[in-house]
Amino acid sequence: MLLADLVTTLDAVSATRSRLAKTQALADLLAVARPEEIEALVGLATASLRQGRLGVGWRSLEALEVSHADGSTLTIGEVDETFTALAAVGGAGSAAERTSMLRGLAARATAAEWDYLTHAMLGELRTGALEGLLLDAIARAADRDPAVVRRAAMLSGDTGMTARIALTEPAGALSEIGLVVGTPVMPMLAATAATVRDALAEFGTASVEYKLDGARIQVHRRGDEVHVYTRSLAEVTHRVPEIVEVVRALPADDVILDGETLALDESGAPRPFQDTMARFGADVAREVVLRPRFFDILHLDGRDLLDEPQSVRASELARIVGELRVPALVTDDADAADDFARGALDAGHEGVMVKAVDAPYMAGRRGKTWLKVKPVHTFDLVVLGVERGSGRRSGWLSNLHLGAYDPDGEFGQPGGFVMVGKTFKGLTDELLRWQTEYFPTIATAETAYALTLAPSTVVEIAIDGVQRSTRYPGGVALRFARVKAYRPDKRAPEADTIQTLRRMLRD
Repeated sequence: MLLADLVTTLDAVSATRSRLAKTQALADLLAVARPEEIEALVGLATASLRQGRLGVGWRSLEALEVSHADGSTLTIGEVDETFTALAAVGGAGSAAERTSMLRGLAARATAAEWDYLTHAMLGELRTGALEGLLLDAIARAADRDPAVVRRAAMLSGDTGMTARIALTEPAGALSEIGLVVGTPVMPMLAATAATVRDALAEFGTASVEYKLDGARIQVHRRGDEVHVYTRSLAEVTHRVPEIVEVVRALPADDVILDGETLALDESGAPRPFQDTMARFGADVAREVVLRPRFFDILHLDGRDLLDEPQSVRASELARIVGELRVPALVTDDADAADDFARGALDAGHEGVMVKAVDAPYMAGRRGKTWLKVKPVHTFDLVVLGVERGSGRRSGWLSNLHLGAYDPDGEFGQPGGFVMVGKTFKGLTDELLRWQTEYFPTIATAETAYALTLAPSTVVEIAIDGVQRSTRYPGGVALRFARVKAYRPDKRAPEADTIQTLRRMLRD
């Protein structure tokens, strides 16, 4: 199969609002894939590459200078082989070798194909090919029960493998996939509620739990053998010996736990999220110690608990992990829930989760039986640049480069602006159209990928918080930024300052 077939299909998926049309387009693509291409095809479609990290960053991709092919000849298999080779590169001379591979791949790709591959390698695809949509497409292409496909994907933790089995093996093969200690499953995800009271109103009695600002972990233990996996199901056991040691001491032989890990300071309060992630991503021992906290249990000593209600799982979890359980309050009292949520924030955590006590664990799904509630911060920032869109946003100016005001020149010229992040979230078609018409009129420089703008446009941005950054000169980066509205009533010097954002690191 040609890479162009995938790119064309995903452009069609992005261009329509019809879920049925999206599903059919993906199903048609899967139906004509050869068996050996299916897993790579699914990985490329979702930017969940089979090879994991390729060791390729945006700087190395931006620095490539190459003429692209005029016609489409590059296949899914050839891209997959190159990605496998890139992932294997290491040692002396690896940077030059990696650059040579990338240059060769870029030269064989058309401009549109290379744009797609660039976003796939950086994990920045915005195609609408979401996991749930793709699972529906697999079911349609293979003529399988969608519920069976979804359960197989959640228990195997591998959408690509699920697609291959569904499309190439007998109908009963998917049903044979079960929960196995040592094989990670897709984590259950949460929807969002505006307030604790709104969330509690959905369920009546609910479990209100601290939402920790840490890294999601899934821990599997069989006897003395322990494996630790990330939210994306990558194994990180070798990075977290302190977690392995804690789990080995629990009173269970076989267990699967869902939770978070975070770094704590001397007082027991959570350290900044960046500290946790820096330690979590380190391949060598560090002074910072990670502490696990668990909020769910999926299997215990030969008994699968996925389909048990939350109240039963919570009881078993408390019995096994004791004080390692995330703090929780079961209540139907809105005032008590509000007080508990304020306690979570006062303790330095993100907010709370509100969970239906009668609901099963819906692995791999963003169910409405888990609702997250956390405060949102808004800031007025200045647009410093904008990137050209791709996929459904091709032809529009999309991703915004955001800056904070630096009145005293602590990080540059006095009265200048310091970049603190990017976002394309929250942009409606109307805003995209306006940006595309207006921003070229204030551009001061232009490349094939982006425009540099005069710092005069103020935009209100909502964020979940900030984190330390070595990438941006002010040492701070936005977390989960999204556009609320443009503020034509404000001048650039009225924007929030870099010092205000930096204070959030300390707070």
